[in-house]
Amino acid sequence: MEGGYGFLLDLALILLSTKLLGLLTQRFQLPQVVGALLAGLILGPAVLNVIQETEFIKDTAEIGVIVMMFCAGMETDVNELKHSGKAAFIIALIGVLVPIGGGFALAYFFNQPGVIESDATTPVFLQNMFIGVILTATSVSISVETLKELGKLKTRSGNAILGAAIIDDVLGIIALTIISSMADSSVSIGIVLLQILGFFVFVAVAGFLFYKFYIHWVVKAEKGMHRHVIIAFVFCLLMSYIAEVAFGVADITGAFCAGVIISMTQRSQYLNSKFDVLSYAYLSPLFFASIGLQVTLPEMTPAIVWFSVLLIVVAVLTKVVGCGLGAKLCHYQNYQAARIGVGMISRGEVALIVASKGMALGLMGHNFLGPVILMVVATTIVTPILLKFVFRWGPANTPPVEKGFSENYAQLGALRSGIGVKEMAKKAQAQAAQERKASSKKTK
Repeated sequence: MEGGYGFLLDLALILLSTKLLGLLTQRFQLPQVVGALLAGLILGPAVLNVIQETEFIKDTAEIGVIVMMFCAGMETDVNELKHSGKAAFIIALIGVLVPIGGGFALAYFFNQPGVIESDATTPVFLQNMFIGVILTATSVSISVETLKELGKLKTRSGNAILGAAIIDDVLGIIALTIISSMADSSVSIGIVLLQILGFFVFVAVAGFLFYKFYIHWVVKAEKGMHRHVIIAFVFCLLMSYIAEVAFGVADITGAFCAGVIISMTQRSQYLNSKFDVLSYAYLSPLFFASIGLQVTLPEMTPAIVWFSVLLIVVAVLTKVVGCGLGAKLCHYQNYQAARIGVGMISRGEVALIVASKGMALGLMGHNFLGPVILMVVATTIVTPILLKFVFRWGPANTPPVEKGFSENYAQLGALRSGIGVKEMAKKAQAQAAQERKASSKKTK
């Protein structure tokens, strides 16, 4: 567009369409995240081709997912996370091994001459293993936003999903590194493992120092000052940058760790309320829409259609079975195991990044990119739907938390959507009347 201001129109269309479709999906008892994803699909190359993914949208979407994971970290119950640390590792480990096996088995039958031709340059065994590695990825951002919308982020199941997804990310990096090193001799497994270990040592040291500084500073500072927000955001961005650039760990992992550190301070609720406004109004819609904008439908042969369908089925089942089995081994109830398994389904942008890396190394042929994209879109859309469904099972097990923003997330969601506003007003009026009564009695 003239003057280079086309991005303003793109933003306006994205924000308007994500909100309208979010409200529409909500009418059908579905999370608004589904509407945002559909908005990206409709506006993007897959349907109308009105908006293409630009560098601006890509970079802003990356900030969006960083802020979402930072907020998720701030809402995390640290004690519960510590309690579920061992369980999260077991869930993540089995949730990585099962998809690798399922992806390999599926690729074994389809990745051969006469079925689906591959232009990859590496041995077929490595190509098939790589399809399995793609399926290990978990995009926790979809689950996080859905859990927040449902008011279930601080449940035992929600904490297990968060912890397992973070560990899953690390295990996925290790699996990708091993496969990449077999295809590319310049990549050293030992160095990568040392980098991952170094990152968590760095988080422990940096987190301790920042916590001490922040606590000392907060005591002297006035409440409600915007400088708290700036300092917290700077810390989040620095942790994300260092994780990605210095240690080769995903930036969202660094953001989540920063949020967890902030959650142990007295300003976490205030900070979360500030970041949530930014995320809800601008960053989150852009991020979810950007996933839809990445979709371009490939030329589909019968073999590719069958592979795409089965890849989606395998992607869903291997995470549900793998993570669900891990949860059962850790003595979670059946309904909790189902929630955890479903919460790990979404592959999102993580799988797309892994796939592009594999293509660059000759680990995956171009004919397999289309099915992978369709799998990513399908799992991303189905995860919020299934999460809402499985959270209807079992008791409402949200633990009591301190009063503040996190506790009132469900009410905030009601205010956002216009649902329950009258009811909340009535409750407030009734409470005020009670207080007036009590006050008049004391006066008498």
